[in-house]
Amino acid sequence: MYTSHYKLRENPFSLTPDPKYLFLSRQHREALNHLIYGIKEKKGFIVVTGGIGTGKTTLSRALLSGIDPSVETALIFNSYLSDMELLEVINQDFRIPLTGVERTKRRYIDALNTFLLANHRTGKNAVVLIDEAQNLSRNVLEQIRMLSNLETETEKLLQIVLVGQPELRDLLVQPSLRQLNERISVRYHLDALLEDDVPDYILHRLTVAGNTGTLSFVDDAFGRIYDFSRGNPRRINILCDRALLIAYTGNELEIDSRIVKLAIKDLKSSDVKKGPFFARRRKGLFA
Repeated sequence: MYTSHYKLRENPFSLTPDPKYLFLSRQHREALNHLIYGIKEKKGFIVVTGGIGTGKTTLSRALLSGIDPSVETALIFNSYLSDMELLEVINQDFRIPLTGVERTKRRYIDALNTFLLANHRTGKNAVVLIDEAQNLSRNVLEQIRMLSNLETETEKLLQIVLVGQPELRDLLVQPSLRQLNERISVRYHLDALLEDDVPDYILHRLTVAGNTGTLSFVDDAFGRIYDFSRGNPRRINILCDRALLIAYTGNELEIDSRIVKLAIKDLKSSDVKKGPFFARRRKGLFA
């Protein structure tokens, strides 16, 4: 609605995990470096955790979009899988053909092992990245542990990245998963942005979306945005999107604390479609 009005190419605060919008705060950069290190050094298991909306999926997609061409990748976003379905999806993502009609775990694992050995002989690496890994069942996690046994005498053939919410950490310390937990050599927990990161985060997204100065946030808006979002990128996006809608309706070019306050009231409304913003609009507050 407001993108053309502000001469933007697209919505800067969309919730889709577009890797070009990844904002590399200090900790996001550290998380990315941990992922790159674990994959490059063939550490086997890598775990990245973080709260809802902290940018884990965007980070994962940025990693895969910029990964070295010598690394084969399998990306799994649906973590509600059986152990058999997991093997099937991994083989499909690696484009591994399975001859014959019989579908068994052994056939899938044998085919995967053959692929990984051939991949290794050509000097390539292979990565399986599983998002929302906190939803994986214990049976599937045990199957994943078994996949880590696919190795040569000197190195792992498959690097497995588990990305999930903090519950994943709680799950991995369960006694039944001790063997898997002990194999994880690279870990990183992603927290929310610091207050000082918020202005740079917003400016980054506006710039990527094509803002050339038509639209701006003034200093007094950032503190209120941080107080509402507590530095959570998803909540920042939701609030800024609503603030831009309000500013557009009032033909405003600057987002200040007053507009942010109105946006917060809107978001707290139990029924957004009939909330205070639309009531104000009917009353001509922005006329």
